[in-house]
Amino acid sequence: MTMELYETARAHLDAAAGYYNKNVRVPTPDGPVNVRIPIDGADVMDLRLWREDEVLPAIAPYVADAPRLLHTSAAPLFQVHQFIHGRVLNDLAPRGVPVPGHVPGDVVRLLTQLAEIPREKLPSLPPDWPVGEDTQGFGRRLSDLTRWVYSSFATEYAWLYSAFKVPADPVAAAEALWPGMTARPLVCVHADIHRKNMIVDDGRTVFLDWELALWGDPVYEMAVHLHKMGYLRAERDRVVELWARAMPPGHILGWEHDMEVYLAHEQIKSAVVDTVRYAQLFVDPDSAPEPEPELVAKLTEKLNNAYRHWGVSPRAEEDQVEATLQRWARR
Repeated sequence: MTMELYETARAHLDAAAGYYNKNVRVPTPDGPVNVRIPIDGADVMDLRLWREDEVLPAIAPYVADAPRLLHTSAAPLFQVHQFIHGRVLNDLAPRGVPVPGHVPGDVVRLLTQLAEIPREKLPSLPPDWPVGEDTQGFGRRLSDLTRWVYSSFATEYAWLYSAFKVPADPVAAAEALWPGMTARPLVCVHADIHRKNMIVDDGRTVFLDWELALWGDPVYEMAVHLHKMGYLRAERDRVVELWARAMPPGHILGWEHDMEVYLAHEQIKSAVVDTVRYAQLFVDPDSAPEPEPELVAKLTEKLNNAYRHWGVSPRAEEDQVEATLQRWARR
């Protein structure tokens, strides 16, 4: 039966996709399931620590609002997940639209549940992975990955990086801030909570896509969530307030300073990574999840956020960014 699910999903690979997996809703006599198939040749631009089929069973006793793993296969490589009914938050409330009132509380509840998972209940860590309260080591892992992404594409995308004024060492500005980080206990983090990874239905939020889960800093979890969510100001303030009240005090020591450090890194990383990703989408517009004007607007904002840390002026303008991407696509 599971191979039949896989073959049915393979026939519908134009379904919803992230950067690493395609998700196909497949009907069964017992109701629909979600078949996740890795995207061949996907460029890895995020920290990847554990396999998703290891994470989901490990967190299941502690996290109620995550899909359940029903089956996993190594050859061919795919997973079958519980199908979650409801609406993707990005469809219901895209950026600029208020999220349902229960969402901030649901996010905070998830983060407190993750912080309570004992280390020994999770998959194993590489010998050199940061443990204990090594927030500085964790931060360096992030910037090392961003530097690796940049160097991996620096030759092929040299003209584009130059046109967008990306410096030769784009992460130096953030990396210099890691020594000032406060030590905090590392915990399980989702690391990719955003509107496209959240399903809402009847006052409940379920959190999808656990392939980027890490053993990491709980302050990083909130920082990357804020970076990716694009809350309205009042929503942002509310979720941070709820989080600061709900988390164990020792887990958020020094968060006001360190969250800004993480946000600086995420803004730099977004400019480095999405220069490549969005250029690829201009070359192959059929694979783009959004219309080109929206991609241009997003990349322009990302570049300007990074420029503040790089000391670059003047600001990027949307018409210039669009012209540069179009020139790249025609090369």
